[in-house]
Amino acid sequence: MSFGSLEGGDDNAPLAEINMVPLIDVMLVLLVIFLVTAPMLTHAVKVDLPRAASSPHVIKPETVELAIDAASAVYWNGQMVAADQLGERLKAAAAQQPQPELHIRAERSTPYEKLAQVMSNAAQAGVLRIGFVTNPSKLSIP
Repeated sequence: MSFGSLEGGDDNAPLAEINMVPLIDVMLVLLVIFLVTAPMLTHAVKVDLPRAASSPHVIKPETVELAIDAASAVYWNGQMVAADQLGERLKAAAAQQPQPELHIRAERSTPYEKLAQVMSNAAQAGVLRIGFVTNPSKLSIP
């Protein structure tokens, strides 16, 4: 869109100037808005709150050591447990609040099937926190 002028010249040339008036109007409106709202953002009510020196009381759950040897015998905190008693103990542990962590320790030659069965029984009983205890040793890389 071009505007006409009184000068004689090329009337078909487009106007190459940017109209700055609307941009300045928008800038001034934004400036007024910020000037009005800025004092409202810094307005705060001073309240003298009481001070207390306390730390949160965290109850650390106990741990249950579950060991499985190479002969597939299961030990609950060092005591040998039969297969039918294991399910009952897992259900009792799952019902405790806070629920204890189950740390499973197995020998290298323990059949994986027995380990998977114990983990499945623990999950079915409702034990949520299951961990594995390993022996940290250096790996031999050929």
